[in-house]
Amino acid sequence: MAKASNLVIVESPAKAKTIGKYLGPDYEVKACMGHLRDLPKSKIGVDIEADFEPQYMPLKGKEAIISDLKAAAAKSQRVYLATDPDREGEAISWHLKYLLGLKDENTSRVTFNEITKNVVNTSIQNPREIDQNLVDAQQARRILDRLVGYQLSPLLWKKIRRGLSAGRVQSVATRMVVEREEEIRAFVPQEYWSIDVELQRLEGPGSFTAHYHGEDKKRELHSEEEVDEILKDISASPFTVSSVKRSEKKKTPAPPFITSTLQQEASRKLGMTPRRTMAIAQQLYEGIDVEGAGTVGLITYMRTDSQRLSEEALAAAGSFISSRYGGEYYQGPRRYKTKNAAQDAHEAIRPSDVRLDPDAVRSSLTTDQYKLYRLIWSRFVACQMTNAVYDTLSIDAVSAGHIFRANHQSLRFPGFIAVYEEGKDDETEEKQTPLPNLTEGEGLLLGGHEKLQHFTQPPARYTEATLVKAMEEKGVGRPSTYAATVSTILDREYVIKQDKRLSPTPLGEVVTGLMKDRFRDVIDVAFTADMEARLDQVEEGKVYWKQVLRDFYANFHQELIDAEEALKDTRIKVPDEVTDEICEVCGKNMVIKSGRFGRFLACPGYPECTNTKPLAERMPGRCPKCGSGMLKRKSQRGYAYYACEKGKDCGFMSWEVPTAEDCPYCGMTMFKRSGKGQKKMYCINEKCENFTPEELRGYRKKKAADEEPPETVAEEPKKVPVKKTAAKKTTAKKTAEKKPAPKKTTAKKTTTKNTASTAKKTRKKTEVSGDEA
Repeated sequence: MAKASNLVIVESPAKAKTIGKYLGPDYEVKACMGHLRDLPKSKIGVDIEADFEPQYMPLKGKEAIISDLKAAAAKSQRVYLATDPDREGEAISWHLKYLLGLKDENTSRVTFNEITKNVVNTSIQNPREIDQNLVDAQQARRILDRLVGYQLSPLLWKKIRRGLSAGRVQSVATRMVVEREEEIRAFVPQEYWSIDVELQRLEGPGSFTAHYHGEDKKRELHSEEEVDEILKDISASPFTVSSVKRSEKKKTPAPPFITSTLQQEASRKLGMTPRRTMAIAQQLYEGIDVEGAGTVGLITYMRTDSQRLSEEALAAAGSFISSRYGGEYYQGPRRYKTKNAAQDAHEAIRPSDVRLDPDAVRSSLTTDQYKLYRLIWSRFVACQMTNAVYDTLSIDAVSAGHIFRANHQSLRFPGFIAVYEEGKDDETEEKQTPLPNLTEGEGLLLGGHEKLQHFTQPPARYTEATLVKAMEEKGVGRPSTYAATVSTILDREYVIKQDKRLSPTPLGEVVTGLMKDRFRDVIDVAFTADMEARLDQVEEGKVYWKQVLRDFYANFHQELIDAEEALKDTRIKVPDEVTDEICEVCGKNMVIKSGRFGRFLACPGYPECTNTKPLAERMPGRCPKCGSGMLKRKSQRGYAYYACEKGKDCGFMSWEVPTAEDCPYCGMTMFKRSGKGQKKMYCINEKCENFTPEELRGYRKKKAADEEPPETVAEEPKKVPVKKTAAKKTTAKKTAEKKPAPKKTTAKKTTTKNTASTAKKTRKKTEVSGDEA
């Protein structure tokens, strides 16, 4: 066999394997495993006096990879640098060229927006030079983050606590969470009222519920006195149909995914964190062994802010929709406009081949890979389909000048909804019932009324998905930084996640307070967004990258000096987070502390009292047995269960998750199945008419040996099989009683999938981290 005369260098072994199959024997494809050269960890690595000259060094532990690539490059006539198609990928190629001593005349840069045979071969035939503007934009970001991280973090160590870190993007994200919490604390609920009336036709069947609207225009009711006055008026006056409006409403599909919207929708529909979403998307991009089709990259590049779609993709989608769903579901290509602030370097996230139906490749994918691919495929197909069409009906009934309105809409033509409909952060929707066929002037009877008191609600705490959305809207970070920024502020314990909502810790609030007092630019949302815009200008060749550093550092350095002087003799104390948990030893309220293994409860009487215990997360809802609060606990095997806060004094425990919703029939807390994604809520009160039996909750059928559930709370309850769902399970997953879920997923991937075994070995993005630790 002849030796390969060309060397192609990519970042991951999975990507190397896929591309190697496409290019044939004339090409040797090797993986560099991410960064091989970077700023040193032991020092700042930037010569500020020499106009911010970076001091790059080969990474420790990568000597064997560098040596292997050097030997392969020396034997090759041409070297193709095929790292990822973004700023960081460009910088990795630039570092590779320097490390391997490659010459311009036999070195080329190639990128793959999707890893398919056609695109790979076309790209190899159309190489280019390394784009120095992209490299410089990445260098500027890297050095900015290093300056902030390595000069600001030591100040936090001295003034607050050792081990803390500050970062250019993570500090702003933490501030956003802190300020949302401040809004919630400062919120003053406002009272308002609603009136519903039950109306009946004078002749024939037909009743419906209408809601109070106002008089000539919409009116808000702020007191019970106003409500009683209206009820007094309508009780003495007949109802008449004043208006019947029938119309058509069209709903357009959501645009194809970009990085931020993919992370948001995967969180809503699949329960995936942004970090998990991007890890699975990377596997789908790099290539999967698909039965009957070979190794293929299933989606396009997943770090993008562009909604642009190629003409080839649009044509393929149109042909597929027409043949699969019929001509009425396709009326021509839809082209989506990208936002002005977007870099628009890549296409939107879409399947590389729309003909690869998710169900057709399901046997070749892990469960998470299948779910995410189905989400991406469905969104892309739906975005090219026709509008959904609804028939809407609005009826106004008037009595004593007061208008009551009833609305209803029914689906006439599903259009894109036949494939996909975008999720919502707030899934609560008003339940609609069909309305009778009424005519204007028709009289109605008042069958009853209901007045309800309400209070305005504070803004909701961020979820990971809504924080990503807010960061995108405010211009904080870029597609490659969202997931890691959120992960960083959670890992640093500036923010905690409870019931999927993000709350700041006292530590996060103290650090944010210091940053707002002393480093206004670093933590300013608008300033951070402007810095991202300046980095974009560097990428476009409009601004010299070192000028960005000069402009930033002059003010930052002065703020650092002023802060050191102002806080010279100051040590800032982080207040303890006091809980309702009582220390059994001395009777004091226990506080939350942080240690090397995470947060835990400790007695504030230390060192006289050394009592500690694991921290239990407080859940929404109430114990159905005694009405006390509910806590989330973990067994010795790591399984989550939910128990009454009174413990053995009450005895209630459940594997099912308590929710914030109450049963509309009995008023007791409703529960839902544990697991990822949206779950239907149900009542577990056997005496309630809304009670849902266990066999109707979606669990798999019990085996005979599994019939007896635990009757009382134990300190460590045994795992009961009803925890698992009845969805199709692979053989590997049937061992769930012996292994926690994360381990079984890893086992499945390493034995059956080519991409997953190398997922953790892929380059750890520096730009993705967004900040220096």
